[in-house]
Amino acid sequence: MLKKGSKLYSILTGTCPKCQNESMYLDKNPLHFNKILKMHENCSHCGLRYQIEPSFFYGAMYVSYGLNVAIGIAAFIISFVFFDSNLKVAFIVIIASLIISFPFVLRWSRNIYINMFVSYDPTTKLK
Repeated sequence: MLKKGSKLYSILTGTCPKCQNESMYLDKNPLHFNKILKMHENCSHCGLRYQIEPSFFYGAMYVSYGLNVAIGIAAFIISFVFFDSNLKVAFIVIIASLIISFPFVLRWSRNIYINMFVSYDPTTKLK
């Protein structure tokens, strides 16, 4: 399931969607907030330009919105339904889970968005 060649591998690891040999980000750690969205211009292995067109990653904001809604709903269901908390506690759990997942959602949304347009190609050669 999570092996090289799958979209899920590229999304979760942040590797180039075309060759999956290099990280798209300058710093692999999403918890370094000053470098969280700094990306390489091109893949050094296959030459794929990550910013396919100007303002390409603005579309990732829509993906980010969807991910945040899913996380918020999951946090609500877990806290309110499974732990039988009141609405105030459920709201606090939602806010806390969104704050904690913030750096990961930023990167996952970009990874998901670029993987919508670029597919894995095992025949890519070193540029």
